Amino acid sequence: MCHLRHYLARLRFVYSLNCFPFGPRFNWRGIQPSTMKFRKMGLKANTEDFRLEGHKFRILGGSMHYFRVPRAYWKDRMLKMKACGLNTLTTYVAWNLHEPQRGVYNFKDNLDVEAYIRLAGELGLWVILRPGPYICSEWDLGGLPSWLLRDPKMELRTTYKGFTDAVDTYFDVLLAKMVPLQYMKGGPIIAVQVENEYGSYATDSSYMPYIKQALLSRGIGELLLTSDNIDGLMKGNVDGVLATVNLQKLKPIHISSLESHQPHKPKMVMEFWTGWFDAWGDLHHVFNAEEMANVVMEILKKEMSINLYMFHGGTNFGFMSGAIQSDMYMADITSYDYDAPLSEGGDYTTKYTLLRDIFSRYHGESLPDMPGLYPKMNYDISTVYQYITLWEALKFTEEPFLSEDPINMENLPFNNGNGQSYGYTLYETIVTSGGTLHPNDKIRDRALVFIDEQFIGILKHNSVEMVVPDGKGKRKLRFVVENCGRVNYGKELNNQRKGIIGDILLNGTPLKGFTIYSLEMQSSFIERLRGAQWKQIPEKPVFPGFFRGILYIDGYPGDTFVKMPGWTKGVLFINGHNLGRYWSIGPSKVSICQGHGCNVGSTM
Repeated sequence: MCHLRHYLARLRFVYSLNCFPFGPRFNWRGIQPSTMKFRKMGLKANTEDFRLEGHKFRILGGSMHYFRVPRAYWKDRMLKMKACGLNTLTTYVAWNLHEPQRGVYNFKDNLDVEAYIRLAGELGLWVILRPGPYICSEWDLGGLPSWLLRDPKMELRTTYKGFTDAVDTYFDVLLAKMVPLQYMKGGPIIAVQVENEYGSYATDSSYMPYIKQALLSRGIGELLLTSDNIDGLMKGNVDGVLATVNLQKLKPIHISSLESHQPHKPKMVMEFWTGWFDAWGDLHHVFNAEEMANVVMEILKKEMSINLYMFHGGTNFGFMSGAIQSDMYMADITSYDYDAPLSEGGDYTTKYTLLRDIFSRYHGESLPDMPGLYPKMNYDISTVYQYITLWEALKFTEEPFLSEDPINMENLPFNNGNGQSYGYTLYETIVTSGGTLHPNDKIRDRALVFIDEQFIGILKHNSVEMVVPDGKGKRKLRFVVENCGRVNYGKELNNQRKGIIGDILLNGTPLKGFTIYSLEMQSSFIERLRGAQWKQIPEKPVFPGFFRGILYIDGYPGDTFVKMPGWTKGVLFINGHNLGRYWSIGPSKVSICQGHGCNVGSTM
């Protein structure tokens, strides 16, 4: 589930390559980002083969995202990428992490994408940049910031002015950092992707030309690419940009479509899916290693370039995992292991071994030695010994907001007018009778319902009704609503406002007069909880609540797994860092943690 050597000393839970294959056996030594000083000609796609400095060039790439891997492990994972025989790293850029509030930017620590790209170059890897603004990637709202949804007329991924104004402002900041890292300026970026898989759900014929021009006008001068699955290949392309395809099984239609659409151009699989992602309550997806290797060999035999998606998946830390919605809504799990060649914890797999053997055939000399693995440590049981109820913790939140009607999470007046992005929202109203509660399909995504502090049930997307027990006098009807993750792909992207998004009916009458608390679980809130009057855990604790414990570690901390037997659903914090959600329905059963020290968790 998540990454402990990077965050571990005291554990408290609160709440329930350099390779450059221009052809088989080509000697690539000396032609790499860290040694090339004189550059006249970047990556070109004017013939059936890519050309770099006029030489035939085969992209052997792998996807790894800086925001899913602790910074302390970037170098280790890149060296393992090189040792596998890859020459190119591809990475998305997550807008919602870099601009969490409109006009407020974060490119520090684990979000220092400039340092990430420079490190790749220093280690002998070229870089394909996928800056979005939309990235999909099983990431909340496909990487778009939730404050965009404060606009009731918002049309994401279109030329709607409210969207393009925000993109322009963001690109002004992001691309100013990326331009100096391009190949022709001495950096490792050899290509840049224009948006992502637009053809699958294309709705605005002006949008892709707009994104292309947004890149060019801000100084992007390297080769431009698009990527789509076969159904969207034609719709998502734009003039003057090389189209690439995404797939897991190579079929004749992939080859014929590329040839007919752009004859005499290089062919590339931008996303060869080495595995697949998982959703809560679903089965764990596995793509057979030998079958995967056979497809890779088939792609390479056809002289195509390839990018492994994913080479190393990592972790959807915090609340950042996305969701899918077709017939039903399903939220993605915290782990982004993806059944990739390099596991979530950075370990080698059978897929890695097979790929290393395949890619070694495209090099003029032996590959670098495989880096050693970080040892996994086995620690004693952590005793969870203190707790407070959610109701006791409310005094540590921001001042609640009073509203006659329920307001969706994104439009609440929190976070300097940017709304609430993630976590939980508590809606309270006064009732004087019981009866039948109709959620009216307005719960996003899952609500624990209480009368005062008495739990009476759960409402979800497909819930029809709930009985509210009778009682005397005025009582608080409470909805603790969890944002389980915004859909990251498909036609529902514009309909991802969370919390209570409309009227809830009691006996046919809309509920009114709400007191609304934000429970976004930001680090400042977790820090304030330290001042709470923590109590010893009773034999039957009241839920929801915050629980904490301590794990003492002798010596330098090592990577470990967190097992949570008996815990049902919640969030795990390690020394104030939100590692992510846990849920007993699986398929993820344990958490992988890497860092220095563990602190706080939670259960709802």
